[in-house]
Amino acid sequence: MKVIIAGAGEVGIHLAKMLSQEKHDIILMDPDEERLVLPGSNSEILPIVGNPTSLRDLENAGISHADLFVSVTPHETTNIMACILASNLGATKTFARINNYEYLLPKNKERFERLGINAMIYPEMLAAREIVTAVQHPWTRQYWELFGGTLILAGVKIRENAELANKYLHELNEKEKLYHIVAIRRGNETIIPDGSDKVEPGDILFFTTTKSHLKEVQLDAGKNNPEVKKIFIMGASRIALRTCQYLPSNIRIKVLETNKETSQSFAEVAPGNVLVINGDGRNTELLVQEGIEDAQAFIALTDNPSTNILACLAAKQFGVFKTIAQIENLDYIPMANNMDIGSVINKKLIAAGNIYQFLLDADVANMKFLAFSNADVAEVIIKPGSKITQKQIKDLKLPKDLTLGGLIRNGEPMMIEGNTQLQANDHVVVFCLENIMYDLEKYFK
Repeated sequence: MKVIIAGAGEVGIHLAKMLSQEKHDIILMDPDEERLVLPGSNSEILPIVGNPTSLRDLENAGISHADLFVSVTPHETTNIMACILASNLGATKTFARINNYEYLLPKNKERFERLGINAMIYPEMLAAREIVTAVQHPWTRQYWELFGGTLILAGVKIRENAELANKYLHELNEKEKLYHIVAIRRGNETIIPDGSDKVEPGDILFFTTTKSHLKEVQLDAGKNNPEVKKIFIMGASRIALRTCQYLPSNIRIKVLETNKETSQSFAEVAPGNVLVINGDGRNTELLVQEGIEDAQAFIALTDNPSTNILACLAAKQFGVFKTIAQIENLDYIPMANNMDIGSVINKKLIAAGNIYQFLLDADVANMKFLAFSNADVAEVIIKPGSKITQKQIKDLKLPKDLTLGGLIRNGEPMMIEGNTQLQANDHVVVFCLENIMYDLEKYFK
């Protein structure tokens, strides 16, 4: 498959590297030659100096043979124009990064499709929604509703006092199967477990379950679930504004911003339950003065990952239950995990997951890259005649780095066990390590 990516920024480079591992033909285009010098040699990515809104440059990149054209430059108008031109020059599908929520409204979808833009992504909006979800489920490291909320994926850190601590997974199966542990994050290693694996204190466990049994997961993991009434946000960014807009209006929010002009402009558009303070979120005296000890959540959204991590650590010292840090540098994510930062937000991974699902032919309805686990989770619809329907799960010899977390059959959610046999039109949750997702096609076609 030929993919042309316009924009050698963080999102573009990360997406190009990820897709190159799946043996696609990747062309990375940018007008700045220096931005196309990738760290380490990667013969799978072809860098081309060019402007994505230039007809000549697009034609030189082979746009007429492109299966997918993705424009993720920092400029929304450039991305939209580039996709319109790419579509008219023969690209099969186009994908634009945007900064305007209005473009995503259902009433505008058909209008943009007529222009040749098949899909658009607003990473800041998606990041804000993830933050709101993390605040609503503060006892989890990650929380994701699958198939419209019928199944739940939750990542939870296990402490010494948890009922699950120091138990083998086969011991848990003696009970009625209320949840399925699909992965264990231990240190910097991710394990797709079987019954012989033991849960150790400090592990991050990833559970799939139904909403009706989510409470059992919380209790077995030994977690409290405080009601969030007061939140501190550091950094008056676009993500921060969207987060304030999406959070319930009965939550008190204090936004800390060091730049005076940014503070003032943010205050003009923020909801009524938001108080904007011109100050540094790492200043412990300021935090105490503003009542950090009464807050249940602290969200750090500056452009500096080390600043965000340090601010979250400071907030935890004052007893804040939930901390969330925006970390765009992937190298910092393991550090955040080791320092016990509650949840991590990474726009690159969010954007990559949304774009990557465009390339899969296995009817993947949704996809997410899990920042703490180096793993992917996807919702897959089983096609009639798929290889995976021919035997019970235990006899399929699935790759060791892949597991099935649960399924929806005729609208009813259920956990998957060894003697489960999948059927056509089942909706299945697939959890796998890094680079196996594209191999799904051989099982689900």
